[in-house]
Amino acid sequence: MQAATNSYPPGRVVSLDALRGFDMFWIIGADAFFRALFQIIDTPWARVLSGQLEHSSWHGFTFYDLIFPLFLFIVGSALPFSISKRLQRGDRPADLYRHILYRTLILFLLGLVYNHILLFEFENFRWTGVLQRIAVCYGVAALIYMRTGIRGQVAAAVGILLGYWALLMLVPVPGYGAGVLTPEGNLCGYIDRLLLPGRFCCYRFGDNEGILSTLPAVATVLLGGFAGHLLRSGLSGTRKTLWLLAAGAAGVAAGLAWNLVFPINKLIWTSSYAVYAAGWSYLLLGVFYWIIDVRRYRRWAFFFIVIGLNPLTIYVLQSIFDFGCIARIFVEGIVNHLELYRDVVWLASVFAVKWLLLYFLFRKKIFLKV
Repeated sequence: MQAATNSYPPGRVVSLDALRGFDMFWIIGADAFFRALFQIIDTPWARVLSGQLEHSSWHGFTFYDLIFPLFLFIVGSALPFSISKRLQRGDRPADLYRHILYRTLILFLLGLVYNHILLFEFENFRWTGVLQRIAVCYGVAALIYMRTGIRGQVAAAVGILLGYWALLMLVPVPGYGAGVLTPEGNLCGYIDRLLLPGRFCCYRFGDNEGILSTLPAVATVLLGGFAGHLLRSGLSGTRKTLWLLAAGAAGVAAGLAWNLVFPINKLIWTSSYAVYAAGWSYLLLGVFYWIIDVRRYRRWAFFFIVIGLNPLTIYVLQSIFDFGCIARIFVEGIVNHLELYRDVVWLASVFAVKWLLLYFLFRKKIFLKV
C-alpha cells in the first residue's frame, strides 16, 4: 500500500483525488453508517451530529448540504488541468469541443439510466438528477472556460449569481408575486411545474435539481475552476494554501452576509448557498492540499483516494447492483446474533464490499471515465 501511495504521476494534485473520495465517502454509505452509530450513542451531541447528516428541509445549511456542491466544485477545479493537458498534447480546439459535448451527453444519459428510464414508466419518471446536473454544469462551464480567460470566467460566475438573485427576487410567480422564497411560491418551483413532466425530488413543488436552479450550480463549477487556476500557478505550495484558505474564509463570510437578504437554500441553490458552499469547499481543499501535496502526508488519504479515482463507477453501480448480497455471504451469521449494533455492523460490511471493489479496480488501474 505504501508503494501505491507514492506512485502518482509527477505534478498530479493528489489532494483533489482525496477530496473527491472524501466527498463520495458520504454518498456511498458513510452517512447511513454514522446515523446508525449516533442513534446508538443517543446523546445530545450525537443527535446534533446526526442532524448534520440530513439535508436542510428548506432554508439553512448542514454538513450534508455541502456534499453535492463540493463535488461540482472539484469538477471545476479539475477543468484547468484537463483542458490544458489536452491542449499541450496537441488537441485542437475542435477536438476539445467534441470531447466536451461527448462527455456532457454521456453523463446526461447515464443520469437517465440511473433514474431507471429503461423501465419506460414516463408518467412517474424523474428527468432531472445528480448526473444530469453534473453534465449540464460541466458542459456549460467547460465552454465558458474554452471561450474566456480568468476575467471572463469571473464575470460569468458573478453575472450568473447576481442574475439568479435578481430573477428569484424580481420576477413574479402567478398567484404569489415576486421575491417569494417559500416552497410553494418560489420561481424555480413554478418553472419546474410548468416545464418538467414526471415526478420531482426532493420537495413537493419543484425539483431539487430543477431547471432554473441549475444556473447557480454552473457558477459553483466556475468557482471551483478558480481553485484549479491557483493550483496550476507558479506560486509555492504554502502560498497556494494560504490563498485557498483566504478564499474559503471570504466565501463563508460573503455567503453568511448574503444570507441576510437571500437565504441559504440548497433545494433551490440560492446564490448565497453557492458562495457559502464554495467557501467551505475552498477551506477543505486548502487543508487537503497542505497536508497531502505540500507536506506529502499521503498514507492516511489512500482510503479516500481509492474512492476518488472511480467516483462515477461506484455511484452508478450502487444504483443497479445490491452490494448487500455479497456482504450477506460473510456477515449474515454474525449480524443475526447482534442486537444493538446490528445496523452498524451491516452498513459497515456493505460499505467494505464497495471499497474493496474500488481497491481492486485501483490495483488493476481500471478507471471509468467519460
